[in-house]
Amino acid sequence: MQEEAILGAGHRERLRRRLIDGGPETLLDHELVEFLLALAIPRRDTKPLAKRLLGQFGSLSALLCADAEAIGRNGGIGEGAVAALKLAHAAALRMLSEPLRNQPVLGSWQALLDYLRADLAALTVERVRILHLNARNMLIRDELMAEGSIDQAVIHVREVMRRALDFGSAALILVHNHPSGDPTPSRADIQLTKQIIEAGRILGISVHDHIIIGANGHSSLRAAGLLN
Repeated sequence: MQEEAILGAGHRERLRRRLIDGGPETLLDHELVEFLLALAIPRRDTKPLAKRLLGQFGSLSALLCADAEAIGRNGGIGEGAVAALKLAHAAALRMLSEPLRNQPVLGSWQALLDYLRADLAALTVERVRILHLNARNMLIRDELMAEGSIDQAVIHVREVMRRALDFGSAALILVHNHPSGDPTPSRADIQLTKQIIEAGRILGISVHDHIIIGANGHSSLRAAGLLN
């Protein structure tokens, strides 16, 4: 046991040196997960666990985006290890969202798509988000409005408008994901968007777009000419 601990410590030191000297691109996905887990479980060989988690969730992004309960249940690991993985996800999202907090969202469209893909593309349930913007198109609030099943999350026009009035929003961007991976808007997506646009028109609140995120890409209802 002591010999295994010494070998494990040597392996982790090599990972650490590669990460610090060569940057994150020098580590494979399973090595990144292994190192994260090792910070929370220092006396355990975390390589098999890292590979098993990646195999179960399918990819690094899917693992980090997964619900904490699902990671703990499927990985058989404690809260400390789950927290290490979710901390990496939170840090990545914070970094990707930084441009959106410091300049108008409409001028940071690629940054917005990168942020939304990192947060939503790998999810196995549908989530609906509303981005609330002020008159200068600066982000006021990024709010989760609903979370549902693998193919549906229900929101109501009245609740969307109520929250917009609460925040003093001048404009909205609607966002949701398709767990199927196909970001093509459904008839219900288009109908709901038009209802929200009409309600916003009465209240003086613009709807800039409705973005649908999937593992296979994204759709913009505005770019598709579906907001008229």
